[in-house]
Amino acid sequence: MRKTYIKSLFLSLALGGTITFTSCENYLDVENPSTISQEAVFTSVAYTNSAVIGIYNKLMGDNSYGSRISTLYPNAADDFRVGGAYNPLDRRGISGFGVHPDNTELYRPFLELYSGIERANIAIKYIPASNLYTNGSESEKAAMRKLYGEALTLRAIFYHELIRNWGDVPAQFEPSADIPDLNLPKTDRDVIYDRLLEDLRVASELVPWKSESGDPSTRISKGAVKGLRARIALARGGYSLRSETRTMERRGNHLEFYQIARDETWDIMQSGQHGLNPSYENVFRGLHTTSTDPTGERMFEAGAYGGNARTDSKLGYSNGLRIDASSSYGQANGQLEAIPTYFYEFDPVGDSRRDVTLAYFSINKEDQIDLATANLMRDGKFRKYWTGISGTNQTLGINWPILRFADVLLMFAEAENELKGGPTAEAVAAYEAVRRRAFAGHEDKMGTTPTDKQSFFNAVAKERLLEFGGEGIRKYDLIRWNLLQNMVQETRANLSAFRNAEGKYANVPNYVYVKLTPFKNAATVEQEMAGLDLFGGSVSEAMYTPAPSSAPEGYVRKNWRAAVNAAYIEQFAVAFQPGQSELFPIYSGVLNQNFRLKQDYGY
Repeated sequence: MRKTYIKSLFLSLALGGTITFTSCENYLDVENPSTISQEAVFTSVAYTNSAVIGIYNKLMGDNSYGSRISTLYPNAADDFRVGGAYNPLDRRGISGFGVHPDNTELYRPFLELYSGIERANIAIKYIPASNLYTNGSESEKAAMRKLYGEALTLRAIFYHELIRNWGDVPAQFEPSADIPDLNLPKTDRDVIYDRLLEDLRVASELVPWKSESGDPSTRISKGAVKGLRARIALARGGYSLRSETRTMERRGNHLEFYQIARDETWDIMQSGQHGLNPSYENVFRGLHTTSTDPTGERMFEAGAYGGNARTDSKLGYSNGLRIDASSSYGQANGQLEAIPTYFYEFDPVGDSRRDVTLAYFSINKEDQIDLATANLMRDGKFRKYWTGISGTNQTLGINWPILRFADVLLMFAEAENELKGGPTAEAVAAYEAVRRRAFAGHEDKMGTTPTDKQSFFNAVAKERLLEFGGEGIRKYDLIRWNLLQNMVQETRANLSAFRNAEGKYANVPNYVYVKLTPFKNAATVEQEMAGLDLFGGSVSEAMYTPAPSSAPEGYVRKNWRAAVNAAYIEQFAVAFQPGQSELFPIYSGVLNQNFRLKQDYGY
């Protein structure tokens, strides 16, 4: 997040947190004001803004997009997973699709999401009831309407995270203080989603476009509202695991929701407010610095700041490129690991996204660039050295991208194809815009866009895999398409083929040889990678050509295909069970707090 913007908000955020909210331990606790009444807060635009900033605050930190919700919960697909041996009682139980109800990793994020909902509920109740909302000056009324729309949108984000991770959940749309009995049962997710879609329709009429507000991408704009409404509409129209049948089902009226997604994304595309950054790499470098996004591709991101576990992020430390603690850059753990076959989904020459998305090297204690083994590649969109922060720092001020314009384009292409029974010219143009950016300078390698419905869907699904690797999207896409079980089976088969040098992996080398050279923190990934000295030529040559079994003079041998053994393949999605693993169990401690809740999906 831009430091100047953060500094201007810091006092108001602290004020908002003091006058309006206290911490929330029980997931439906009442948040009581500590110095002045809630009604008084919403008699001032400044105080109301502080209260809404307090809602934004719940997007970040260890238990939200600063760590667990962004990097731990989504990464169990054919792009990335959490590294380590399966254990149902820790983070690896989540990536192994066999998380136990006593796993404490399920607890704090669940509380944090409901705490955000509670803060939003308070604002949503009091803002439209305030005198300023109806009787203030024109500028005051516009400001209050904007803040009301932001609160509605933030509440939708929190509920969407709850639903896509837990399915049916307790739903409250009023402050806890107004609810006589907080032992709420679960509400059907369709009911919640329908309410959120209507809320977002209202919010889209209240929140201005980015160019009209002048806000950074850490504040919600009309484009962000519409894009998030499209995302939720596709989730509502997609498949989900139902507790009654324990099967993946899609409702018969799903096309209604594809129409919403199509219309909202089309509006964004026609507005001219957002575009693709010409440089895929710069989309993510900008998350690490104070630089703005002139194209507006980063439509909404969770802002990180403060150097603490509550308001900052561990992005670039707990995920991202791995760096030795003794290096001059300081330690980065990089707990997310790429699936080895993901590397070979990218075109080896033309697709610029591969070397941004995949960090297939590390930085050792001597500040040298060192090749990773195939099973220990990391996600490359988050790199500690891009921040300029070194030492032992774990909180690096890196923002999390919640919505990008590339997603809008591909959601439009998907919805249009579904509604029209095949790709229209507009759908093809949206799809090819994303692909053309990735293949800039190598457009001849883009391939031919399919013209029938199923093949075009397959192309869009593949493009989403390549475009959003490590951004917490892939697993949820597979679930709403009812392709998660297929992915598990296909990835295991691909890993076996990789291990045995079969099919498209026939020429993948068993070993790759690297000469350790000084790492150069350069202006571009291409310049950084120029220092990676591999025997056999460039990455696009050495990783696709059989190599000798012993190390040439001056080079160090690294396992490549040899890194994938039977045990590795067995550990991929090791505990996956269809009809259960698509959703998490509710943490057992939460069940103990609410006698009306029960565990579903066979947990």
